[in-house]
Amino acid sequence: MADRVSPRIANVVAALPLTGSMRVLEIGCGPGVAARLVSQKLKTGMILAIDRSGKAVAAAIAGSEEEIATGKLAFRCVAIEDFVLQPGEQKFELAFAMRVGALDGRHPELEARALGRLKAALAPGAVLIVDNAAPLSAADLPDFP
Repeated sequence: MADRVSPRIANVVAALPLTGSMRVLEIGCGPGVAARLVSQKLKTGMILAIDRSGKAVAAAIAGSEEEIATGKLAFRCVAIEDFVLQPGEQKFELAFAMRVGALDGRHPELEARALGRLKAALAPGAVLIVDNAAPLSAADLPDFP
């Protein structure tokens, strides 16, 4: 499926510090446009894209069959404040979010919990990029409350 990519999403993905073997977590993936772009830049890495909306995840899966088949893209329906690694799942080296209320100041009551969940899911030295804020190192995130 050919995506119509907004300049905002294209710019965010272009600015991500991606390497071809990286494990990436996208928070709040919506219909999966950014996740598909990232998956196309990965050689041996993979991206897990999550969203709290089952409807959004279903649309993302429906529009990503080709990328999912490569093994470089997966989706999961979960809110970031409830996210946990599955048994045996490796930690992520990069996480990013665009317009996610639990991370961009719109829902401060969820932010500490979301950041704690992220810290547990990110590898040492990993980076979190949220909208136009300065990147955060995983080491600087608070522990899960």
